[in-house]
Amino acid sequence: MTLRLHDSRTATLRDFVPLVPGSVGMYVCGPTVQSSPHIGHLRSALVYDLLRRWLSASGYAVTLVRNVTDIDDKVLQNASESEEWWALAYRMELEFSASYRALGILPPTYEPRATASIPEMHEIIARLVERGHAYPASDGSGDVYFDVTSWSAYGELTRQRVEAMEAATDADPRGKRDPHDFALWKGAKQGEPASATWSSPWGDGRPGWHIECSAMSRRYLGDEFDIHGGGLDLRFPHHENELAQSTAAGFAFARYWVHNGLVNVGGQKMSKSLGNSVFAADLLGSARPIAVRYALGAAHYRSTIDFHDGALADAEAAIDRIESFLERAERRVAGTRFEGSVLPAVPQAFADALDDDLGVPQALAVLHDTIRAGNQAIDADDVHAAAVAEAEVRAMTAVLGIDPHAPEWRGASGDGSTERALDALVMRLVEERRAARNNKDFATADRIRNDLSAVGIVIEDTPSGTHWSIDGSR
Repeated sequence: MTLRLHDSRTATLRDFVPLVPGSVGMYVCGPTVQSSPHIGHLRSALVYDLLRRWLSASGYAVTLVRNVTDIDDKVLQNASESEEWWALAYRMELEFSASYRALGILPPTYEPRATASIPEMHEIIARLVERGHAYPASDGSGDVYFDVTSWSAYGELTRQRVEAMEAATDADPRGKRDPHDFALWKGAKQGEPASATWSSPWGDGRPGWHIECSAMSRRYLGDEFDIHGGGLDLRFPHHENELAQSTAAGFAFARYWVHNGLVNVGGQKMSKSLGNSVFAADLLGSARPIAVRYALGAAHYRSTIDFHDGALADAEAAIDRIESFLERAERRVAGTRFEGSVLPAVPQAFADALDDDLGVPQALAVLHDTIRAGNQAIDADDVHAAAVAEAEVRAMTAVLGIDPHAPEWRGASGDGSTERALDALVMRLVEERRAARNNKDFATADRIRNDLSAVGIVIEDTPSGTHWSIDGSR
């Protein structure tokens, strides 16, 4: 099955055909580092991590660019006398990076800051002015605007007519010809710090938000690239304006536009006014990060997810099931030799699910079906079937980034002291149960097993000894 992706530009599922066979260039709009990351930021970054992992697993060499918007109106507004805008931006950037790392999101190939690509922005703006699609403000303010009426394709990404759109609010309308025109360059204003100003052919100032991504994507991926991703809330005006200015400048730009759904909290849209924002630090502190990753990645990427109190508990139970099976299978298969090798390959149904517009819910169903079959194989002492299931589960969890044994999750629960203490207590009871059985005191042996089972601990007697695990279905 060929990978198909929902292209927002055509509003259709399209077969993915890369610009260069065997390679994928992907640009994802990263954070505006004005304040701390929240659950919506994590969900978006995770979606493109999953897509990147599946493309890599499918044999593509992936170049992923995720930018950092470190100069913006809101960054300047949130700065203070005690912390300049660039210091705030860097501090927030570090918070985002730490949150991504905690969630097991692979680092991008390139992570450019907007302030490092000012000359590239000037080049595109100059091309637009030369082609008649942009104009410097007549009032001498130094502003430069994109002329939306000059580009007949404006509005194609969101299928809107210009007259039906809201007026652009990203800049002072002091020199605009049309209220829908958006800023490419913002002339310096009184009261703004000199450190947030760069010289340009149109006067000192700073870039508009939209031109930043057009410049950075072109710098790192070229005039045309495969996939442009971002949150659904960025389709308009940000991505609409990116598309217009880049194509009007003569660049083919993105071949596929992919947008992830948003996150509601308790059935409501997350907003500062409602006071229901869920920040990354709080979320990652409330459960194991691997469970947070599972919870945020389990729904289809285009759907709106509703985060609620039970979401993390369900995810923890799912991760426990994965861990318990892998531990059982590892013990049972250890030391066994088979004719031929058991290669870690994903089942075809799993691959088909991800090839169908990154169908993670269906892929997870295959994963848990395989775990169920693997446990049944262990119970039936079918060691080869158990080994195949173990290999498939490891391959699937590696693609999804939820392999409990992967390096990024080792030690995620702390220093291990809690686990060691629990193991010592359980193994003491296991030894008491063994002694009771040897003395034919089966009532005591059964009571110990039942007491452990009541708190979710499963005892398993195997040829290599007695082992315990936590029942993840509880």
